[in-house]
Amino acid sequence: MAPPTLPDPDEIQDDAQWRTAGDRIQTLLQASSSGGAVARERAEQLVREVTDLYGAALERMMAVVSAAQPEVAGRLAADDLVASLLLVHGLHPHAVERRVAQALDSVRPYLGSHGGDVALLGVDDGLGGYTVRLQFQGSCKSCPSSSDTLELAVEDAVRAAAPEVESIEVVASEEDSSRRVIPAEALMSRLHQPTAWQPVPELAELSDGEIGGFRVMGATVLVCRLGGNVYAYRDRCPHCTATLAGAQLSGVVLRCPSCGAGFDVVRAGAGLGGDGRLEPIPVLVRDGVLAMAIPQEVA
Repeated sequence: MAPPTLPDPDEIQDDAQWRTAGDRIQTLLQASSSGGAVARERAEQLVREVTDLYGAALERMMAVVSAAQPEVAGRLAADDLVASLLLVHGLHPHAVERRVAQALDSVRPYLGSHGGDVALLGVDDGLGGYTVRLQFQGSCKSCPSSSDTLELAVEDAVRAAAPEVESIEVVASEEDSSRRVIPAEALMSRLHQPTAWQPVPELAELSDGEIGGFRVMGATVLVCRLGGNVYAYRDRCPHCTATLAGAQLSGVVLRCPSCGAGFDVVRAGAGLGGDGRLEPIPVLVRDGVLAMAIPQEVA
């Protein structure tokens, strides 16, 4: 499995336009406050009326489509933009567990690039809402970026696909009985401050087999593209601590220009012959654009 592929430029522009519509609406509502509380209230009421109108029409359309051609309803739900509107109005045709499973499938390429995976143990419906129980597998259990993976990939995908989910729990594997069930909220509170997503549309300019250095949130990140897949790492050789500027790719192996240490960029930057491991930077498609999550200590 591989990391996210580069989106089509036309898809990026189209998705970005509609996915930022909510922000534009909120900006207009805030601007209406300059006319006083009454103007703001009327603007909000107008938005509610329009939203309810389109929601009612969307409900009737989905009812007709689901009754006549259920497979078409499934195809509509598979579209991210349509799915987001269906979720807003509570009209998504798929159950929470199915949506969570599909969300995990979408991030498995990222986990797979680190030699790991995630299993969905179950979705429990409690009084406070849905609780998703997960278990990391493979090297994700010990990989230093496992916590970031949960926060920046798994949780992000699950919340987007199933906003009804109130909590995410990570369950220890059988061979690691010393670990316990970790409440997701406790883990998230530790990780929200250190890391933030930053769109990097310049990644689309990379050619196959090309390496590029990018300055993102004050950090220098080394990014390479192989077969349409994007891999990003901190610009620091773990063997000699020098910069990787000028590094070359030979197949999937990246060589440090200073000490010659080799690293497998496809397998989470694993070093060859005890050369250490590159520090991976999470890369995911967010709002139709490839974005990076830069830990605060790296920035």
